[in-house]
Amino acid sequence: MLKRYFVGPMFLIGTTLLSTEIVSGQSYPNKPLRVITSEAGGVNDVAARMIGQGISATLGQAVIIDNRGIVGFELVAKAASDGYTLLFQGTPFWIGPLLQKTRYDPVADFSPITLATRSPNVLVVQPSLPVNSIKELIALAKSKAGQLNYASGQVGASAHLGAELFKAMAGVDIVRIGYKGGGAATNALLGGEVQLLFVSPASVAAFVKSGRLKPLAVASLEPSALTPGLPTVSASGLPGYESASLAGYFAPAKTPEAVIRRLNQEIVRFLNRSEVKERLLAMGVEVVATTPAELAATLKSEMSKYGKVIKDVGIRIE
Repeated sequence: MLKRYFVGPMFLIGTTLLSTEIVSGQSYPNKPLRVITSEAGGVNDVAARMIGQGISATLGQAVIIDNRGIVGFELVAKAASDGYTLLFQGTPFWIGPLLQKTRYDPVADFSPITLATRSPNVLVVQPSLPVNSIKELIALAKSKAGQLNYASGQVGASAHLGAELFKAMAGVDIVRIGYKGGGAATNALLGGEVQLLFVSPASVAAFVKSGRLKPLAVASLEPSALTPGLPTVSASGLPGYESASLAGYFAPAKTPEAVIRRLNQEIVRFLNRSEVKERLLAMGVEVVATTPAELAATLKSEMSKYGKVIKDVGIRIE
């Protein structure tokens, strides 16, 4: 069953915008907005509701959160380009077309608004593995080609592609052992079935704290507040390596620039509030808050980087 959430104050829906009003943005918005996002209960869903409530106050309209999952991608692509139907989604949105045929194009069918959040992967290993740094792990993997295993949940997810990118950049042969989901992959590492795992910091924080898992590095280019004191993979022996789960806002293609600017302004202003950053950090994500152009560049970079990995490894979803 689809779940819809209404956040913010409700207002009467006004008259339809004239084309000149849409172009100028002077009368936008004059009715509730709908933000289509992931399934209920996930980080993106919670973040979308938080942000929706925040921008509702400044936009003067209700923001409806509509949990559609991946079917929402095509729905937004076909929606009217008037700024009333938006998409808040992450890495699977732009990686999906690289793995299988889709009825939408993340570049041609959408107008970027802002990259909102980021959760860099962290590389954790079994405490018994005789390595304490990325350089030591790479050296061990090269000396034991094909003998080390890493756990991975969903095919094409950030953790899976991050591991394959690591292998390609480091020139090592580490075997993927697939599991039904991230939780099962983490349990496999805890149980000693595999030796390492790329995963979101929040999902293994308790195990790291208790010493049941050993973190080696975080996959952001700069040190992350999500993993205080942990070095980056890039600075620890693999320059330029970066892997993270991202989430951002998109509108249908050809949405007027004035509307995109207004949405970007309101979302970025809300995200940059200190209390909002703290709440999102507690949920396991960092605030990014970019311009539309910066999100477009990120999309292009991510698709190019992972597109090569997907092609070279032959990753597909049937």
